[in-house]
Amino acid sequence: MTPSRPDRDEIRKGAAFYNARGLFIYNLYVLRFNNRWLWRCPRGRLLRHYNEHIRCDHLDIGPGTGWYLQHARFPCPEPKLTLLDLSPDSLATAGRRLRKLSPTLLHSDIFSPIPTEERFDSIAANYVFHCIPGDWETKSLAIENVANALAHDGVFFGSTILGVGVRHNLLGRRTMKRFNTSGTFHNETDDLDGLQRTLDTYFENFTTTMVGTVALFTASRPRMAA
Repeated sequence: MTPSRPDRDEIRKGAAFYNARGLFIYNLYVLRFNNRWLWRCPRGRLLRHYNEHIRCDHLDIGPGTGWYLQHARFPCPEPKLTLLDLSPDSLATAGRRLRKLSPTLLHSDIFSPIPTEERFDSIAANYVFHCIPGDWETKSLAIENVANALAHDGVFFGSTILGVGVRHNLLGRRTMKRFNTSGTFHNETDDLDGLQRTLDTYFENFTTTMVGTVALFTASRPRMAA
């Protein structure tokens, strides 16, 4: 049975933090403090993940403030950049930060087909899947949309905070519980096996690496019949 799309209000809860106030503290609170001390995956490690996989025609899903893209090393002097987010504040903030790259801005959620006919050479979803509702079966709808927007020789990469099968410290557990209660996170049942099964459904090749409580992943060669 094909999983059903989550309720739109639930989808919006995951993006609610990314308003003007949340984005004002994002670089300090999320990128510096939470990454290092709660999830034990420093922002420098995530930036390295970007640098290893980003390509010249790139779609970034959930760009936050655009910090990673601002500091990433694109493999060409004039990359083509597209940003997709449900939060108009996030799109505006990241768009301003990255204005020298003249990004295309797409206002949409990842459970909807990506609103372009383009096939991208790289697509990133960094810290996205723990914010969207549902189990891995439901989240597979989002990953299918990514697979359908990726060039056959492209790469999909990103990271997500897991809720099961990892050792959260005390502050991490309390924060994750609070975020799941508020609807900011939806990862209480997210595990590495489920992520791997879902990637394997839609891509011929994939890798996963654990850093703290964060799963870093890459996937390539989308299964066109998925």
